[in-house]
Amino acid sequence: MTWLLIAILAVLALAPLALALLRPPHPRGRAEADRALYAAQRAELDREHAEGRMDEASHRAALLELQRRLLAAPQADPAAPQARRASRPLLAVLALVPLLALGLYLLRGTPDMPSAPYTLRHEVAEQEEALVGALRARLAQVDPTSDGARQGYVLLGNAERSRGRFDAAAEAWTRALAARFDPGLAGDVAEIEIERGRPEAAAPLLARALSERPGDPRLRFLSGLAEARAGRPESARTTWQALLADAPPEAPWRSLVQRQLDTLP
Repeated sequence: MTWLLIAILAVLALAPLALALLRPPHPRGRAEADRALYAAQRAELDREHAEGRMDEASHRAALLELQRRLLAAPQADPAAPQARRASRPLLAVLALVPLLALGLYLLRGTPDMPSAPYTLRHEVAEQEEALVGALRARLAQVDPTSDGARQGYVLLGNAERSRGRFDAAAEAWTRALAARFDPGLAGDVAEIEIERGRPEAAAPLLARALSERPGDPRLRFLSGLAEARAGRPESARTTWQALLADAPPEAPWRSLVQRQLDTLP
């Protein structure tokens, strides 16, 4: 009975893929795929916020990060995507997947293995903290204006952001910018400053970054966002309207900018 249940679950898990291989292809471009992914992720964030599993600040921060990724996504290829037809070899491989998985499970599987206890997760967190602490100690011993220090502060900021410590990430990245200015990194710091309710601190960073990359859509979007959060909706509207005017029709982030425009008073 157990093996029958496993077989049924395997068929149900692989059925959508099999149907996708069998149905006629419906090709779509990179821009459409980016927009679809953005819509799905935004819906999930909105659902978590509505259910109370995410507070307002976290929800706004997550939306801003999602928007940043969409703005940073590469433009769609000019060439039309080619459709792929399902073939017998692919279907044969698909049928072999559950058999191979079962064989590996019987050979290597440990069904009675317990889940990772809290103490193990706590140890992993302590190890991460120790590594970050060691990096901070090492950075304290090097010249803060050196290229090595800059790279170290960039790594430290990345580590802090991955752990959800955005204030610490902004501090580390600001030190990296003091060693050598980088427009992309300045945009990361400005994004955090905006989310922390400090758009005036983000404005000079964005102004300098845009002086080096005047056409960067992400920096232009953040500039408008800083103006909106600073209580200057007309300036934000002008910035975003200019961004839309310069954007190609297939840009996946056009709808995002338009939604922000619609929220302005």
